[in-house]
Order: sequence, then C-alpha cells, then structure tokens
Amino acid sequence: MSKEIHKSKIGGQALIEGIMMKGVHKAAMACRLPDGTIDVETWEEKSAAWYKKVPFLRGGFVFVSSLISGYKCLMKSAEKQMTEDDEEEEMTKFEQWLTDKLGDKLMGIMSAIAMVIGVVFSVFLFKFIPTLVTKPIEHLTILRTALEGIIKIIIFIAYLACTSAMKDIRRTYEYHGAEHKTIACFEAHEELTVENVKKHSRFHPRCGTSFIFITLFTSIFVFCFIPSFSAMDKTARIFLRLGIQLLLLPLIVGIAYELIRLAGRTNNLFTRIISAPGLKIQHLTTREPDASQIEVAIAAMKPCIPENLEDDNW
Repeated sequence: MSKEIHKSKIGGQALIEGIMMKGVHKAAMACRLPDGTIDVETWEEKSAAWYKKVPFLRGGFVFVSSLISGYKCLMKSAEKQMTEDDEEEEMTKFEQWLTDKLGDKLMGIMSAIAMVIGVVFSVFLFKFIPTLVTKPIEHLTILRTALEGIIKIIIFIAYLACTSAMKDIRRTYEYHGAEHKTIACFEAHEELTVENVKKHSRFHPRCGTSFIFITLFTSIFVFCFIPSFSAMDKTARIFLRLGIQLLLLPLIVGIAYELIRLAGRTNNLFTRIISAPGLKIQHLTTREPDASQIEVAIAAMKPCIPENLEDDNW
C-alpha cells in the first residue's frame, strides 16, 4: 500500500478500562474485564442524516450525538467492571426501595440525572463565573469578551490538570493515549500490533480536547459582536448577554467542527497554528499506555475498519 498517510474518519473515546471507536459503517467498544479478558461489543452505524452533512450546521448535531453515545458507552463500561462480589453487597434500605420501585429503569434515570447535573455545572462554570468576574468592565465589550474567553480557557486547563492528578482518571487518559496511537498506526498503513502501535504519537489533531479548545477560542471572536446593551438594567444585561451566548453556541460549535475537520484533513501553516494549542493540552489528557491497554484499543479498532478504505477518507 501507499506510504502516504491515510486520513481516517475513525474516532474514539476512552472509557473505564476500555475504548469506544466509531467508523463509517460500524462502531465498537472494547473493555478489559476484571478477569483479564477483553469484551468487545459492535453495532452498525446509521447513515448520517442530511443535517449532519451540511457544513457549519452539522457540527452541533454531531457534537450532541457524540456526547449521548459516549456517555452511554461510559456508563456501560462502568457496569462491566462490576464483579459478583460487588453485586452481592447488601443494599441499603433506600437503594432497595429504588430498585423495587424503578427496576431496570433505575440506571437510565440515574444516568439522565447525572447528565443534567453535569450540564448545569458546566453552564455555571463556563458561563456564569466568567460573566460575573468581568462585570466591572462590562462597558468595554471587546475587552470583556476577550477576558471571559481567557477565563474559560484557564478553567478548562485547570480542570484537566486537576483530573490528570487522580489515579483513576490518569488510567483513563492512558486509554486515551492508546486510542490515538492505534488510529495513527492505522493511518500510517501499518499492521495493528502492539509493537507497531507503540511507535506512534499519542497526540492527534482530531482529538476532542483540541475541539473543545478551538470551540472556546472561537467563542471569543463570535461574542465580540454581541452589543453591550448599555441602556438596560445591569442584571438584565447580564442575563440577556448570557442568553444570546447560549443561542450562539450551535454556530460556535459548527465553526469549531469545520476547523477541526480541516486540521484533520490538511497539514499547512494555518492548520498547524490552530492545532498547536490542542496538541499541547493533550499532554494533560493523554498518557503513554501499556501493552494491555493497546490490545484493548486494537480490539476496538479492528471492527470499525471498512472493507473499502475509500469509504473511510476523512
């Protein structure tokens, strides 16, 4: 085969003791079970709807879809780590009551509640805090917007730095590194073996970490066009500005998605510039994996490779 790098559409996500990969036609998740074996689940990927193919519009839909499927796989990977001893532990009266009342629906309800709490916390962290901190300079619209963006980026990097110090999260970041290295090995037309995968970089321009950074950076420029509303009451200004920012999020995500697609497809001065910060941040969100983690990444990757590589061109 040609030695030219193959720009693949296959992308993934690190899970708890596992990895999920999505290809053009198939997706798979592979998890290392407590007994040491690798459990692999595969499923067919539906053809993308028309609105997931329209530039700038598709970004928001793809992002939400990825969040939902990724969260489901994350929860499923956590369940796979349960042993018989864990399941046999005596439940509290409250846990027993919930199980009796909700049955099989319990996990889904708990997952939905956790997701809602996560969204509310994210809005508070990345919207309310920057808005309140920059309130004293609200009359300086452009300066305030730039400062809000910088605060968001600082919060984002600080969050990643704190989580990377946690033992369990570091292990997840090792699986993240295994995911990137395996995709890079495939794109280099090399056989997917542990030794071949080890040689490749754990940093990738299409990483979700890079996407989030580009989204935050893009928001700085887009929000500069929001007027100051100086004639309105201060409290009303804050909430109106916040509301407009939330309404503009689909546009910002759409722009960021097109930029990350461009960075994954071409290598020039512009794409290297927009990719550089995200690649640097990946020093926090990826770690060098061991052989067992690479084996899991390979197991998740193989079912996603289409028979015709032309279908997989990014």
